[in-house]
Amino acid sequence: MSELRDRLVAEDAELRFATFTLDDAWELGGRLRAAAAERGLPVAIAIWFGPQRVFHAALPGASADNDGWLDRKHRVVERFGGASLLVGESFRANGEDFDTHARLDPREYAAHGGVVPIRLEGGAVIGAVGVSGLPQQDDHDLVVEHLRAYLAEQRAG
Repeated sequence: MSELRDRLVAEDAELRFATFTLDDAWELGGRLRAAAAERGLPVAIAIWFGPQRVFHAALPGASADNDGWLDRKHRVVERFGGASLLVGESFRANGEDFDTHARLDPREYAAHGGVVPIRLEGGAVIGAVGVSGLPQQDDHDLVVEHLRAYLAEQRAG
């Protein structure tokens, strides 16, 4: 197992919500957008409940290509139930290439960092949060940073 994979598995166990509503999606999405704008990041941001996109924003420098990447990474989260970076890293840790060994169309699925599941405390995945426009590790880390902060506020409040 790789050090990165270990970290991603730990994040998956940590980032679990008692509840997560449409209002939470809007609030979290707005916070992600504000932080990205403040940092001048050229990203697209999306939040889904199941297959429905319930939040979307694009900042200067993002393009329709970023939306395509979000969709492809989101399909990985839906299919495998884990963060898109974790899925890709799991294949790499086993000496495999996702694009070859998953036997899925790489035009439809991308196991690159940036989309993280919204998981309830019991383990059910109810949606996902994603960022595209930065290197894959940075996309992933931006999402985790904001999920972690939002979750901490929910638990404190």
